[in-house]
Amino acid sequence: MKKSLRTSALLLLLAAAARPALAQTEPVLQPGQVSADDTLQAQQQLLRADSLVAEPAFSPDSAKLVWRQTPPEMRDLVADRIGCYESEMPLVFNNTVMAFVNYFTVRNRQYTQRVLERQNLYFPLFEKYLAKYHLPQDLKYLAVVESALLPQARSRVGAVGLWQFMGPTAGDLRLRRDEFIDERMNPEKSTEAACKFLRDLHRYFGDWELALAAYNYGSGNVNKAIRRAGGQRNFWAIYKYLPKETRDYVPTFTAILYTLNYAKEHNLHDAALNYRYPEPTDTLLISGRSLDLYKLAKSVGLDSTAILAHNPELRKHYLPASFQNYPLQVPVCVRTELAVQDRTALLDFCKVTVPPPAPLTPVSPLLPPPDSTQAAVAAAAPPAPEKPRYRRARHTVRRGETVASLAARYEVDPSQIRRWNKLRRGQNLTPRQQIFVYVPVDAESASTVAAAARPSVPAQLPAVATATKAAKETAPEEAKTPLPSVAEDASPVVSQSAPPIAAKKPTTKTTRQPRPVEPVEKQPEVVANLQPVASSSDDSLPTEYVVRKGDYLTKIAREQNVSVGQLTAWNKLESKQVVPGQKLTLRAPADMPAGAEPRPEVAQAVQTPAKRSTHSALPTPRVHLVQPGDTLYNISRRYQGVTVDKLRKLNNLTSDEVKPGQKLIVQG
Repeated sequence: MKKSLRTSALLLLLAAAARPALAQTEPVLQPGQVSADDTLQAQQQLLRADSLVAEPAFSPDSAKLVWRQTPPEMRDLVADRIGCYESEMPLVFNNTVMAFVNYFTVRNRQYTQRVLERQNLYFPLFEKYLAKYHLPQDLKYLAVVESALLPQARSRVGAVGLWQFMGPTAGDLRLRRDEFIDERMNPEKSTEAACKFLRDLHRYFGDWELALAAYNYGSGNVNKAIRRAGGQRNFWAIYKYLPKETRDYVPTFTAILYTLNYAKEHNLHDAALNYRYPEPTDTLLISGRSLDLYKLAKSVGLDSTAILAHNPELRKHYLPASFQNYPLQVPVCVRTELAVQDRTALLDFCKVTVPPPAPLTPVSPLLPPPDSTQAAVAAAAPPAPEKPRYRRARHTVRRGETVASLAARYEVDPSQIRRWNKLRRGQNLTPRQQIFVYVPVDAESASTVAAAARPSVPAQLPAVATATKAAKETAPEEAKTPLPSVAEDASPVVSQSAPPIAAKKPTTKTTRQPRPVEPVEKQPEVVANLQPVASSSDDSLPTEYVVRKGDYLTKIAREQNVSVGQLTAWNKLESKQVVPGQKLTLRAPADMPAGAEPRPEVAQAVQTPAKRSTHSALPTPRVHLVQPGDTLYNISRRYQGVTVDKLRKLNNLTSDEVKPGQKLIVQG
């Protein structure tokens, strides 16, 4: 008995030395006595804090230091109080818990007092839903760890609300999120969703400490830590395999539970604190009409932000006309003002008004200059120089060439070559690598370059040109008959700028009448032998290509500006399958007989109709991109008819571990 009296006296002396001016008891306030919100400055400070574990209260090595600096009597008293506290939650006392108790009761008392101001506002709501789902009542202190009881709290990773739900988890729990509403900030709906989530976690792990760790770190990551710990399903057994934030999560929960239950013993209550209590509200159903909440608050005599404070899930100060039966919460104190006013007239007055368009700036009319001399000078001025035209040149890297040498050769900047070819700074070039460079061209060569970029057909075939010329020279003037025009029968995409193919001029004239020449459309086998006009004199054009990993015949043909049929004919391929390391010829071999190469447009239609119909009938698999906090269980609940076993089979998984950014097939 004497020892306990000495311990109590020592604790009173320590508390008086720490904060002598604080009151000893919590003042009793009526529910309607104080209803004002916190100041904007206090709210911003708490919003920046995110959660109690988001910013570490102490360094990793200072927990032992705090333990040594705490008097033994104080450590024993806190340990006795935690050990005697009746709770369904397992409460463990150690040096980390003591360090957080010291943080909340001594080092950051202002933070704890801000929480005490709001606990009477939200704890009754938490207790109602915890009792509904048969969960321990002490889980209400988890919201303090997550958000410090701020509905609009937002963490640095995007978790929102009293219970700090991430986007994918909120979607699994059927919480609405759009441009106007985020139900993660609704106290009622987010609390019920948190109770369901905690119930499922406890059913899965069978331990409340592991369930709390999974609430913070994710079920998949906790399972990974359990496997690394040899299968031990205990929080303190997997403690060293968890990150710093999750290690402090359970001790922080224990310290908050102790601090709020023994706040009077640590003199945390003060008469100057702004204690808040639940305020009765009425529900105003809004359906099919827009509503400006600022106008509504002004019409009933409230502050402009009062209605938004009772509806924290609203992200804007107005409701669109597309909402149907939205339950808007308004304070019960305005019931009289709403009763005396006509509801239709009030809602019509509070409609969202579209601001009028901004007035147009008047433009003065373009009048001719008054001075004729200025007009003459303007007319005689030389035309503005045209912008230089560029063409893309392809260069095959030779041994010893660098980005700087290529830039000097083509008279461009090295940074431009890197940007055009997506090269990193300091990246070396490899032999036979393809580099693209944009070089300026003059107006005369622009048409030639454009013609060489696509296959072109000459206006007249060589044999037709020779026969026509001979007929014109030998036939008498009266016996000449017009021959069918080849240019009229040719394709409408004929390039007139392409250089004509030279024809041998006959050395001697003959009087023999030439035989009639058929139009081009009746000689498809001759047209097929015409090659696209290309700048074959450029030594940088590759003649051979080595197949790399991921290449296929269509991709190679598109990159090398040839057709699939040409590649198949030149390399004598029996199918379209190519393998890495295979060498392909990019030019027609000299021994290839005339007429053996198909037209590009004909070669593209090599695929048989049967194969095309087979591939188009296959269903496209649905792919899910794993987000932070996702597990196979959450992903399976997101898609109808998908189970965890099905996900394992579709993705050949040997475990339940998934990583953010991983792609999973969810439907075959």
